[in-house]
Amino acid sequence: MGTNYDAYAAKMRALTLDGTDLEVVARFTDMLCHRESQVLDIGCGVGNTVNALRRMGHHAYGIDPTPQVLEVAAELFDGTWFRQLSANQLESASLRSHGLPEQYDAILLAGNVPAFIPREQLRGIFSLADQVLSSSGVLIIGTTSHTKGGSADQDELRQGTSLQLMQRFSDWHLSPYQSDSPWSVSVYAHIKQRSGFPSPDGIFVLPS
Repeated sequence: MGTNYDAYAAKMRALTLDGTDLEVVARFTDMLCHRESQVLDIGCGVGNTVNALRRMGHHAYGIDPTPQVLEVAAELFDGTWFRQLSANQLESASLRSHGLPEQYDAILLAGNVPAFIPREQLRGIFSLADQVLSSSGVLIIGTTSHTKGGSADQDELRQGTSLQLMQRFSDWHLSPYQSDSPWSVSVYAHIKQRSGFPSPDGIFVLPS
């Protein structure tokens, strides 16, 4: 993406208005969440994932440090869903001061966000997730595998928290991850095997 945020914001605005499908991250997240989950999208960009999750019935919020993309997010969607906030500002107190929930069922870092932030900030996100995720909550990270913030860095930086790697895929469509996969989608949780949700999602009772 570089640092030409005006061009990036304009590009994403055009893709959204053209009807390009930019909701794969939301579909992946929705699959892992119960209805009306609280979701935080870190590095939300122009807000497509937040908007899609809202439409699916979740309480989703997005943060991004870049005013250019947040201006587009506010133009395209509901501006009250978004906050200008950087990864190094993330802590419970700053969530509260920005009018954001202090507990979540899912936290997202998608679109190569880990490659654009220092390792210590990514470590801080693991620490925050450890504190603010619900007992069945998930931290979902989608990024290039073998650059800064990739799968090896993630597995190292999550140490010292209670988060464990639940599953890792090579794309948002659950393709198996291999050591040479260029992309990774990693799901971290407090426990490797989560229990089911109270609501009967996906359970259909056949007539007797």
